[in-house]
Amino acid sequence: GIEFFMDDYNEDTQDDDDFEPSHRMNAFAPGLGSLANHDGDFVNIDRHYRSSRVDYNFQTAPWDAGVGAFTPHHNMLYTTFRDVERGMELFLDYGEAFHDHALKRNNQLRKIQGKSRDWDFMEEHQVKQCPTELATEKAKRERLKVGMGVDSSILPGDERPYTEYRPNDHHPADEEDEEDEEDEQDNYDDKRYGWNVKPLEWLYDNGVCLSSGKLWTGTSDAEYTGRVVFSTAGIAKGEVVLTTPLIALRRDDFRIYKSDPDAEHVRDTVDKSTVIGDELLFNYAYSHPDSPMLLVPNAPMANFINHGGEEDANVQIRWPTAGSKTARLFDWAYNRQKEDIYDDKFESTNHNAWLKDHPIDVMEKSGKLAFEYVALRDIEEDEEILIDYGPLWDDAWYAFQATHPYARSGYFRHSIGVPDGFYPDNWLDVTDQYEIAEIQDLENNPLEPGVALPMTWAHNGKSLSPKYGYIVGLEKGFSDRFLAYSEETGVIELYRKLLTEQEGFRLESDEFTTYKPGALTNTSNASDEEMEFFAQKYKADIYRFNMHFIAAWNEAARKNVIEGLGDAGFDLAVKAVGERFGYDNITCFHASYMGMTHCDKALMHSDIYATNDKSWNIVFPLITVEGTEPELNIMAEDMNTVVGVHYLKDIAYAMGDFGFHQTRPSNYFDPSQSDGEESAAPIRVVFGAYCSQIDETNIAMLRHIYDGDDPAPFADQFTELPMREVHWTKTGSATLRHPEGSGLPETCEN
Repeated sequence: GIEFFMDDYNEDTQDDDDFEPSHRMNAFAPGLGSLANHDGDFVNIDRHYRSSRVDYNFQTAPWDAGVGAFTPHHNMLYTTFRDVERGMELFLDYGEAFHDHALKRNNQLRKIQGKSRDWDFMEEHQVKQCPTELATEKAKRERLKVGMGVDSSILPGDERPYTEYRPNDHHPADEEDEEDEEDEQDNYDDKRYGWNVKPLEWLYDNGVCLSSGKLWTGTSDAEYTGRVVFSTAGIAKGEVVLTTPLIALRRDDFRIYKSDPDAEHVRDTVDKSTVIGDELLFNYAYSHPDSPMLLVPNAPMANFINHGGEEDANVQIRWPTAGSKTARLFDWAYNRQKEDIYDDKFESTNHNAWLKDHPIDVMEKSGKLAFEYVALRDIEEDEEILIDYGPLWDDAWYAFQATHPYARSGYFRHSIGVPDGFYPDNWLDVTDQYEIAEIQDLENNPLEPGVALPMTWAHNGKSLSPKYGYIVGLEKGFSDRFLAYSEETGVIELYRKLLTEQEGFRLESDEFTTYKPGALTNTSNASDEEMEFFAQKYKADIYRFNMHFIAAWNEAARKNVIEGLGDAGFDLAVKAVGERFGYDNITCFHASYMGMTHCDKALMHSDIYATNDKSWNIVFPLITVEGTEPELNIMAEDMNTVVGVHYLKDIAYAMGDFGFHQTRPSNYFDPSQSDGEESAAPIRVVFGAYCSQIDETNIAMLRHIYDGDDPAPFADQFTELPMREVHWTKTGSATLRHPEGSGLPETCEN
């Protein structure tokens, strides 16, 4: 995209052919820099670098209070590098990084929304042909003689586990889809030729001229000012001087926190407990002291309008008036759906809709609202355009100016105040934090056991995702009962040894081995000691955490865990999901513990996808650390919003197809920095049950997702229909302890 430099061109360097600025910085560019869209094929303008300037209008730090209070960067010009005809849209090239990121995100959204994806395409022989059924990880290993820790993808074909009887690098639908997509793209490019040119008559009827055409920028003789706006002709009282789109931001977006880019851990890069200042952009934002949302104008010249005080101000801001072209255009932009194309016959039925919305919703539509600068009186030619920044700004400025330069804590920072009544009441005294309504006030509104509800936003009641984000009420005491079971079988003691890296229990990244945790505790019985579990330290090098998976290795362990879930009351959760979505049956095809003591970064991922909305990862806590930050990130369906949630007793989070989630950074205990008190180290252990209605529409996809890892933390034990185990049916005849199904077959026919 556009490059910005601390050492940009100035009057001394403008004629120096050898001068090249080199100190890059991040910057906000109002005007064309933020209004022009990106299109790699139609880009037609670029920044003219040698025209830009950097100076403080002859002010000197630290004596002049205005230094640092306004941007010294100005005069950014854009030039065309190809013919631009009348009515043609202007495009900037945002750069390859932006382009690649946008493509990736759009592809992910398309998959989540189910567009143009035949995920269940599978040739008949691929579904039916399978070798011997092997119920557990242990059985797979012994039958196929694959050594522990061996990446099965590098083994000769005749030695590969049955899970790799077909290539597992992509779904069979992908090649066909990619060809179709290329054809569709070619057709799209052909169709859109000329789409970026509009007749001038159409633009006059449907567009908005941001400037009245009576403005120019220059420098003022007023003290402490930078660039200002003047009128080039007389402007009548009530006339719109300037219209500007608005970028809606949180107060927190302007804060500068203490940071250490060289910190050993990513989680320590930014210290949000220490604010060291505010961004310069804060001085250009409009705000109300009781609202978490600030508005930044980004039309050309809007940010050059200076403070005139109550007496000298000659313009004020207002919302677009009903029936105006500005109101019509921005009402359409704010209310449009993603695929909508502008209709020149559009009639607004929801005028200035942002005034009715919660600030969080307005910020999600940043750039799609606007306000106008309107003349308070007749303005003469060559008169400076001025606005009243408000009494709070006045007080802050005079206090700063009166402070001795050496006693000031930094540059002047204060937002511009809005007129009384400009912000609606619903923008005031509210939070800008995303919160889940179902867990916001559990003390007074407890979640009913056996009910699965979509997670909804507290601020507007809308669902995070009607498809994959749910919260499930568990039986009272369930978490304690299953924790007691896990302690009795030795799994929790195994975690204490693994997570604190006690002697004989230290695994390397991605290493796995098997244990009999029942031998580690006095509470287990003889049957417990026959159970084998595998433990894997999952991708610790990549994600810099010590997440350990523990899951059943032999059949005795698998059956015992399923029965333990049932005895603790998990049947109620399975029933809640089945009834909520009208399934015929559910099989809990895998279950695993997940334990950790520290996390620096983790992958935003989806465990389940494209199974016809019939599969769920149901996660609940066993051990948590009190007084800590939220432990789990959940991404909303729009892929723009991530909310952090706490694990809570007797409550499960259910994430279905494309249910993106992520372990949040934490640091309860780091064995590498241990002081020898491992036995008392805080740990976190949660449990995930993978449950699905497995049928002919998704069995191939489930096999594709869960087969192939070594060891498979998600072991696909079901290779043919009907399922050998069904743990819930809509008739209520099957349970986790007493499943129905076809039993355990020796083979499946080719």
